[in-house]
Amino acid sequence: MISVPEIHKELPVAVFDSGVGGLTVLHECLVSLPHEDFVYLGDTQHFPYGDRSVEELQAFAFDLAGQLLDRGAKLLVVACNSATAAALPTLRAEFGGTVDVLGVVAPESRLAAAATRSGRVGLLATQTTVESGAYERALAEAAPGAELFPVACPELAPLIQRDGEFDEEVVEAVERGCDPLRDAVVDTVILGCTHYPLVRPMIQRALGRGVTIVSSGHAIAEDVERVLRERGLENDESRRGRYRFLCTGEPESFRRVGTRFLQMPLGEVQRLDSQSTTELIAARRVA
Repeated sequence: MISVPEIHKELPVAVFDSGVGGLTVLHECLVSLPHEDFVYLGDTQHFPYGDRSVEELQAFAFDLAGQLLDRGAKLLVVACNSATAAALPTLRAEFGGTVDVLGVVAPESRLAAAATRSGRVGLLATQTTVESGAYERALAEAAPGAELFPVACPELAPLIQRDGEFDEEVVEAVERGCDPLRDAVVDTVILGCTHYPLVRPMIQRALGRGVTIVSSGHAIAEDVERVLRERGLENDESRRGRYRFLCTGEPESFRRVGTRFLQMPLGEVQRLDSQSTTELIAARRVA
């Protein structure tokens, strides 16, 4: 059983992701809510999440959430699309009585529902996210008459997170993902992975300028602001918030690659101990 400290407004907003991709979400939060404190945890030891089983993703999500809440947080944001699709309901069932838990699927679907003119919405995401059906359900709730055209891009997130410059291999992966969406004549495309905003110009070029692209960062920042205000947990807007970083893999690699995603200095990155996949699944089963 995780003991969650008492919630008060001085605590940070906690964000976790499979790696550095969620820093695109954190970037929007830092810009929109500069008076709030944030702590970000990247599970680079177990990256990528896109081809993991639901059981694995739930085990990872509960471990990361527990580590963050043990340290104190007033709100938990699951910035990873695969983890949101696999674990958000169970995370809310476990922790929702104490702290609000936000994911990225529903906010993106609401934006896509508002943006589409034809009701034909595309989705670029990992295999696990596509197979979960989470976006179909969320879009059906937000726009019952819309139709979703999902495309799995299993190789794209690892290519984007790979250290170094983007090359033709990345361009080709983007083109392969966008080909079916052009054929489907969609007018709106959801970026269903937090890594994908880094190659948004490539995606826009492949789809054409008439297609609206929706990503999770802006929508999540609005949800964070709304929930903190509703709970009376927002900080005074006159202060300047702080942000810090944790990871389960090699800190220097996280800092170097993460700077490109956040577009701000990361500073020191603290490494957290994490159990193996087998140990985390076993612990989750016992719980």
